[in-house]
Amino acid sequence: QYELEWVGHDPAEMVRRCQTLFVCTTATAYGDVVQQIGPHLDPEHEVILFSSKLGGSLEVEQTLRGIGKRAVKVVETDALFACRLQPDHSIWIRGFKEWNLFSSPRRSQTNRNQEAIQRYFPHLEKAENLIQRGLTDFGALAHALTVLVNMNLVDRQEEFLFYYDGYTERTVVLLEQLEQEFQAIAKAYNTSLLPASELLNRYYGCQTTSLLEAMRTVPIYRHSVAPQGLETRYLSEDVGCTLVPAQQLAQLAELHTPVLDSVIAMASVIHGVDYRLSGRTLDKLGWGDFGVREIRQWMAW
Repeated sequence: QYELEWVGHDPAEMVRRCQTLFVCTTATAYGDVVQQIGPHLDPEHEVILFSSKLGGSLEVEQTLRGIGKRAVKVVETDALFACRLQPDHSIWIRGFKEWNLFSSPRRSQTNRNQEAIQRYFPHLEKAENLIQRGLTDFGALAHALTVLVNMNLVDRQEEFLFYYDGYTERTVVLLEQLEQEFQAIAKAYNTSLLPASELLNRYYGCQTTSLLEAMRTVPIYRHSVAPQGLETRYLSEDVGCTLVPAQQLAQLAELHTPVLDSVIAMASVIHGVDYRLSGRTLDKLGWGDFGVREIRQWMAW
């Protein structure tokens, strides 16, 4: 057990007290967070992003550059804890991921920043590149599609187990197809992904005979109920911050991604937002004028 040394809301005071800052909010809030803490950062600071989705560290780096902060260390990983807020406002930590990847925007930065994150989480491994890290995220694969497959139940706020009950033997083919599209995108950018069932096994332990069996045998998923309504980060965050950049990377590589495209289109209609414009586009990441080869080379430097 540890005692909190300080609690406050002054960004300047917080940054003065801390060398390492963990940003644990949703990826859609990174811009606001960086605008508040960024002016107070210096090259000695380390910013570690949890649940960064696809290209989170690059988005943060771009934002920092815009305010004249070019040398701050930024490294990303996935959410490492499965947590839920309880009715009494306590936090239930249901599980810890036993494995994950980390990355900075470029390979050279990842090597330099390795110690910053493994000092706290030695079980994490370096990603081959930023795209592998961003697509190695089961939530990004499953959240939005599962909500849409069950949208009437979610909209009526009918309680069901999100992963255990979200698919049948027939409908899981949609998730399997989306996984294949993720795999094709990774391959186009000189990397590969673990099969989703193996990813879940490394996270939490499960049976890996199939993706459906894996989801239905992850121990903590027996407590994972569906979101209570369609205004959920499972759509806004995962669509805007992973599926949109993934779609644009696929288009650059001339890949056919029908399920990915459909999820973005349906989420956009339901929310009345064109996520292809409002999401984490390649323009916002500084890759708007790049082709596939340029992105590969940029990440490998």
